[in-house]
Amino acid sequence: MMKSAGHTLFASLTPVRSVILKNHGRFSSNFIYRYPAKSRKLHHYHHKCQSHKESIMVATRIAPMMDYTDNHFRTLARLISKHAWLYTEMIAAETIVYQKGNLDRFLAFGPEQHPIVLQIGGSDLENIAKATQLANSYGYDEINFNCGCPSPKVAGKGCFGVRLMLDPKFVADAMSVISANTDVPVSVKCRIGVDDHDSYNELYCGHKYEYYYALVRDFPDLQFTINGGINTIDEVNTAIREGAHGVMVGRAAYNNSWNLLGHVDSAIYGAPLSSLTRRQVLEKYQEYGDSVLGLYGPKPNVRDLIKPLLGFFHSEPGNGLWKRKADAAFLHCTTIKSFFEETLVAIPDSVLDSPITAAPIGFTDVFADAKRLLPPPHTVREEELLYA
Repeated sequence: MMKSAGHTLFASLTPVRSVILKNHGRFSSNFIYRYPAKSRKLHHYHHKCQSHKESIMVATRIAPMMDYTDNHFRTLARLISKHAWLYTEMIAAETIVYQKGNLDRFLAFGPEQHPIVLQIGGSDLENIAKATQLANSYGYDEINFNCGCPSPKVAGKGCFGVRLMLDPKFVADAMSVISANTDVPVSVKCRIGVDDHDSYNELYCGHKYEYYYALVRDFPDLQFTINGGINTIDEVNTAIREGAHGVMVGRAAYNNSWNLLGHVDSAIYGAPLSSLTRRQVLEKYQEYGDSVLGLYGPKPNVRDLIKPLLGFFHSEPGNGLWKRKADAAFLHCTTIKSFFEETLVAIPDSVLDSPITAAPIGFTDVFADAKRLLPPPHTVREEELLYA
């Protein structure tokens, strides 16, 4: 069984591409270096929502998660936050190529979801090139290459995902292929290592946050986004104050969407505190949900569309009763409207109609020793030059 840990990746990249790195348990890092000519679209978007943050990469990103960051969750997320960067689930290049006549089901998204990143996976360069070309017409703001998925179906039988970390030359070739077939920035997301390949010199990263900040120090021409073990807005801001170029949040954004995403725009991007309420979000989401029910035959169904809402009332009065009512309603409700009519009676009006409040203060400083414990600067080894 393959185990996630640390591995060389930067040596396989050239300056026209970008990289993303991920840890299996504690954190992951996004290495995102953009060629100036390819980043105009992103900079244009950034200037429209410019706030107190200076760099485009000082951004909050919602991590790609299989079976979670689908179109439905991204629609909900964008209703709550206008500025957080959204990611698709990983889509295999082969799926895009072989479903050429049915691409909307896999690639279509509403224009309000910008900025949005398409994550693809694969181990065949020809299919990766074709998938990139086919995705171009959908207008994603970035394309991300998955080198971090540890699933046996992906890393085992699929021979991609985290397995690719053992083949930096292929990753370099894949990045060249993707970059050559798109005009938007490209990036790689990977684990901090695999099996016993977990030293800082191998991947220029490790299993502690100080390794992330060492990457920032040692590669000033690259952009890095830290990911993993960061669960609150305070922790996001602390990471940025310590020098992170960007921060990616995963399951915390899914399991507690209102309280985390609801503070991104104001606490991270400096926008005015929103007067938005949960009831207003649900009204808009109902319109979306009922408009796409059964769009592809039996899918999506009511359960598919309600799944992203299961953390919407996290820790609020009535949450447990609402979930029990939801279980019963799934058995017979055929519209999102009827589902809400039957279940939302469990949630007090005070919860449904209260706007987002200021972000709560109080957290554990997981970065306290990061700068003090930085490893020695990276030195290039002879074998790394083979991929430079």
